Amino acid sequence: MNLTRNKKMERLFIKKITIAFIFILPLLFISSCKNETSKAHLSVNMTDAPGNYDAVMVDIQSIEITGSTGNTVVLNAKSGIYNLLDFSNGLDTLIATGDIEAGTVSQIRLILGSNNTVMVDGVVYPLSTPSAMQSGLKLEINKTFEAGVSYSILLDFDASKSIVMTGNGAFQLKPVIRTIDTAISGSIKGSISLALKNVVITAKSADNVTYTTSTNESGEFLFAGLTAGTYDVTVTPALPLQPVTITGLVVAVGVTTFAGIIAL
Repeated sequence: MNLTRNKKMERLFIKKITIAFIFILPLLFISSCKNETSKAHLSVNMTDAPGNYDAVMVDIQSIEITGSTGNTVVLNAKSGIYNLLDFSNGLDTLIATGDIEAGTVSQIRLILGSNNTVMVDGVVYPLSTPSAMQSGLKLEINKTFEAGVSYSILLDFDASKSIVMTGNGAFQLKPVIRTIDTAISGSIKGSISLALKNVVITAKSADNVTYTTSTNESGEFLFAGLTAGTYDVTVTPALPLQPVTITGLVVAVGVTTFAGIIAL
């Protein structure tokens, strides 16, 4: 009698547990989906405007995102030492990813380590960093992120403008970085007729905004992160070669405009 009663109670207990699980599981699933879709996904990549150096090694430690309310999210950074010159003329590398709450983001904070160096004519020099930047380089973006959407931001690290030679022959790192929203920009790509490195190229928009880059060892160049519009591109080689300007290059969002081979 007691054995039969115990079995009935056991079956009743299992039935109640099963019913409770059936009701709770969908709630957990809904809650999980809600948490996932309440956030936006962000990828941060890094590229470089070429510079007249053998190598520029930058020690990236972490990347933080700050919202308009002041809340901070630390992204999953691929910490390490990067040679900026490996990522020029259209090449880039992923340095951080993460999920952030939907809303407005005011800035990205790039935190560098102390192992920064530059190689000039085969000699490696340390790159000192101003004390004011040791807490992180703040880059303004002021962009609104929507829930459930993936975004990508490109950090254009200008090596030639970021390295300063001091009076005693040492080098200092003062990063000049432009943030590029790849979803709302286009680019101009081209080359010059001679395989000359570090020839200065400028792109000037119709509203007089000027961008500067330089050629690689093959004479190629790329302007990334350009707003839609019409641009004039000027090549300024060393004398006795004369400057050459190509006018009326139209840039559209998400499109690479080819300037062709510019004859010097």
